Amino acid sequence: MTEENNTNSAPESTEPTQTGMVSGLATATSDLVFSGPGEPAAEAAPEAVFRPRGRLDRFGVAMGTGRRKTAVARVRIQSGSGKFTVNERPMEEFFCIERDRKLVCAPLEMAEKLGKVDVWVRVTGGGTTGQAGAIVLGIARALETINPSLHAALGDHGFLTRDSRMVERKKYGFKKARRSFQFSKR
Repeated sequence: MTEENNTNSAPESTEPTQTGMVSGLATATSDLVFSGPGEPAAEAAPEAVFRPRGRLDRFGVAMGTGRRKTAVARVRIQSGSGKFTVNERPMEEFFCIERDRKLVCAPLEMAEKLGKVDVWVRVTGGGTTGQAGAIVLGIARALETINPSLHAALGDHGFLTRDSRMVERKKYGFKKARRSFQFSKR
């Protein structure tokens, strides 16, 4: 049987076919939804529900928890005179390094709340750098609870991101995580 005698096969065309085109005529596709007056509009894709990570108690105190390495910080923020207390000591006394003081105050400066709110922090574990990072995350979460419109700005500056880096565990047969014992040829 040759191709000329075969009437059931469609002729091959060199033109690429387009979706929605049938023999050169445009057809309406069923996936388009048109809404006119009096007709319901097409539903948009469902957006993610925003849930702040902090809490707001009945007295108006915002609470947020931050973690960094092994440090955990519990932060409470309320409107006040700008007092900053870390483990029942002034922040300037607790953090001796200027870098840590600036890091801890950065979310408050970005939200323009520095000197307008009282911050109370209880931080445990880790060293001073880990504790400073945990406090930053806790403050950012508490600020986000007070004013959810700050979420985008705090996220853009990286204050709402939990730094997941941890100390690598020591392995068997090694001095530290990757450091071997000194090799002895004899």
